[in-house]
Amino acid sequence: MLAVAPILPQANAAETTLSGVASWYGPGFHGRTTANGERYNMNDMTAAHKSLKFGTMVKVTNATNGKSVVVRINDRGPYVGKRIIDLSKSAAQAIDMIGPGTASVTVEVLA
Repeated sequence: MLAVAPILPQANAAETTLSGVASWYGPGFHGRTTANGERYNMNDMTAAHKSLKFGTMVKVTNATNGKSVVVRINDRGPYVGKRIIDLSKSAAQAIDMIGPGTASVTVEVLA
């Protein structure tokens, strides 16, 4: 039997700026295969997004403290509520969102 996954539209990297809630994922996923086939490393500056092309670089800014981090999209998600991006543990630490678990952010696609 052939399994068919839905095809998500690819966001246009040239003109994308999003605002919303970010979350992070870490130890429970460390070493597992990501959607692009890489092994997830919670110490890398990576993130999951529902539709941005794999390899896309984005700048994520925490709206509460103004701290930013640049990450590479290598996974799909998040699939919880209306969250817009799921950061690796290291990326989340860089913008001080580990404790709260989520943060209001702006995501800017870098050309």
